[in-house]
Amino acid sequence: MKRIGILGGTFDPIHNGHIGLAEDAMEQAGLAKVILIPARLQPFKLDKQITEGNYRLEMAKLATAPIKGLEVSDYELRHDSISYTYKTLRAMVLEEGLEKKSCLYFITGTDAFLKVSTWKHAEEMLRNYSFAVGSRPGYRDAELDQCIERLKTVYNTDIVKIENRKRDISATEIRHRLEGGKSLSGLVPEAVERYIEEHGLY
Repeated sequence: MKRIGILGGTFDPIHNGHIGLAEDAMEQAGLAKVILIPARLQPFKLDKQITEGNYRLEMAKLATAPIKGLEVSDYELRHDSISYTYKTLRAMVLEEGLEKKSCLYFITGTDAFLKVSTWKHAEEMLRNYSFAVGSRPGYRDAELDQCIERLKTVYNTDIVKIENRKRDISATEIRHRLEGGKSLSGLVPEAVERYIEEHGLY
């Protein structure tokens, strides 16, 4: 049974942390591919100003192009509504022609996963889809393990704990470095850095 990973986010800009998580999830959860989906309007970031979607989409395509198994979808950017995860997962099941919803793994980090019960239609997602959770040794380990066991017991959810081997990188940190005229070496793919420079982003 083919497993497909979904990694959503603002990707403003996409960076090596995102790519590293996608690659680690693909390897450790046995995923055939991972689809990265830039958000149009994230429910927890409605008060934030974000870069236009076409720029973020193009950067995501540039970042994933050299890596086998990584793809990009403009699904959320094509819709004017808030980018709720449950809507995206429903759509991906249809677009990918999946026979069983258990084929779909939503990839997220520890902090976000610990709040999964607060997401819109959380119960639907936990009952119908699987999760791959990026973690780091020593970071909220006990709390994450307890959360995973509780959700598995209550919803029978398939949850794979991923050892995310890339160091933590934040898009905020990258934007601050750009504002200060500092190098992005090691933080974003070279093609993304060139695109940012060419288009005068951030």
